[in-house]
Amino acid sequence: MAQHIVLRMRRELSGDIEQPVWPTDVVCRTLGTKPDKRDAKAAHSVLEAGFWEGGGGAPIFRKWWPQLRKDKEFDPALVFLAVQGKDVIGMAQCWTSAFLKDLAVHPRARRRGVGRALMLTAFHAFAGRGARYVDLKVREENANAQRLYRELGMAVVARESD
Repeated sequence: MAQHIVLRMRRELSGDIEQPVWPTDVVCRTLGTKPDKRDAKAAHSVLEAGFWEGGGGAPIFRKWWPQLRKDKEFDPALVFLAVQGKDVIGMAQCWTSAFLKDLAVHPRARRRGVGRALMLTAFHAFAGRGARYVDLKVREENANAQRLYRELGMAVVARESD
């Protein structure tokens, strides 16, 4: 398996955080306290579609969902879903340690501000929980994602092998 270089990026949460602006036909919600398996499957589908184009991959749903729910850092209130009509078009899955584990926007919904709004929503959620900063990892070759993260005030704090 090829080894990749990943960048750990961080956003300090002190000071003002921009309010998310959602496209007019998109709403944000979480998985809720009792996650619906259909919502989880829809979020996973976005993850698969988004990561496929980004050169990564997602485990199959029947492995991903049980592993996610069993993780000690999983909180369904920290899985943010961008919903257009009945379709989940974006998702941000965060750990309780103020780490953004996965961010994905369906390719057909990109360039509309959905990823930016999801990120800002996560920043506000963690600031509300008293976190000092939010971290994430991104592949070094993923220039588009890095550009978004930098625009949102994130900076590289480490370079690691994946």
